[in-house]
Formats: sequence, structure tokens, C-alpha cells
Amino acid sequence: MAGGIVGLQMGAFSVVLQTLLSGKTDLPFTTFLLMMQPIHLAIGIVEGFVTAGVIHYVRAVRPEILDSPASPAPLAAGIPLRNVLVGFAALAILIGGALSWFASSHPDGLEWSIRKVTGTREMPEQDHGIPAALKRVQEKTSFLPGYGFKPPAGEPGAKEESASRPDVDAGTSVSGLIGGVLVLIVAFAVGWVIRAFRRNRSA
Repeated sequence: MAGGIVGLQMGAFSVVLQTLLSGKTDLPFTTFLLMMQPIHLAIGIVEGFVTAGVIHYVRAVRPEILDSPASPAPLAAGIPLRNVLVGFAALAILIGGALSWFASSHPDGLEWSIRKVTGTREMPEQDHGIPAALKRVQEKTSFLPGYGFKPPAGEPGAKEESASRPDVDAGTSVSGLIGGVLVLIVAFAVGWVIRAFRRNRSA
């Protein structure tokens, strides 16, 4: 719970700080900060509950995974680890590939904060300088802009949001699945680094 809450608070503060240092927009620092922190506190509490639920499940079925992550001993008997991993993979595919169709069309925490400060959903954009140049590069290279496939040439670039749910869209599913795979890769990479660090310290 604490990890989810503190992580979201630090992330929200970093966005406000980076916005200030970038000079891209004239959003007032204090006002923007006072909008970002409370909304991400609420989001952090929800994410903390979800994280705690996952950890509680793992501790219930295979507690040795959490209690002795650096131990070379084999895992104890119980629900096979393969079944646990397959279950998590199936949930990730279901959530990223199908439940993403039910995602809310309302603004997220950042968009909500910007709207409260400026009255619009997005920050004012610059038509010159580094931000504008990077945006042009992103528009040309982005594979899944706006969590969807890039429209064919000549068609509007922004995907129209459907008021009804589910908003079935293959691009949304692919975005969710790729996002899940990337998170899995990062999680394994972090775990490998931590394990290697512990081995070096104990050697």
C-alpha cells in the first residue's frame, strides 16, 4: 500500500517539476502541484490495494517466493509455480486484450489536473523549438498513437472516442498486450539485477 501511494506521489511531483524545468508551458507550479498530488493520492490508494491483493495471493499459494527470493533452495510443494505464472499471464492477456475496451473515456489524473488549471484537457503546444520538432518525430514514428493503430494517410489522425462500452478496437488490445509484455520484461530485468547484486554481496 505504502509503495503504491508513495510511488504515485513521487511520480506526480516529478511531472510537475519536469514541466516547470522544461519551460514548455507557463502552468503555475504551486497550483499545478496542488491539483496533481490529491488526485494521484486517490489513484495510489487504489493501486496500492490492487498490489496488496496480488501479493496476498502469491503469499497464500507460494509464500516461499516472497519469503526467500535469494534462496537457492527449490520451491516448496503446493500449487505448481507454472500454474501460478500461467494464471498471471492469462489475467494479463484478459485485462490488456479485452478489459481495456471498457477503459473510461474520462480524463486521467494528469489531464484532470491540467483541465483544472487551464480549462483545457491538454497543455498549450509550441509550434517551434525542440518540443515541436520532437512532436513531429513522434507523429512519424509512433506505432500505436493514442493506444490505437495509426490511421491510413488522408484520414483524421485522432481516434474518435466511443460513448458506448465496450469500445472494441484491435489497436487498443495490441497496445494493452504490448504494455503488459514491456512491464513483464522490466520486472524480470529488475529482479535479475537485484539477484545479481545480492550474489555479488554474498560472494
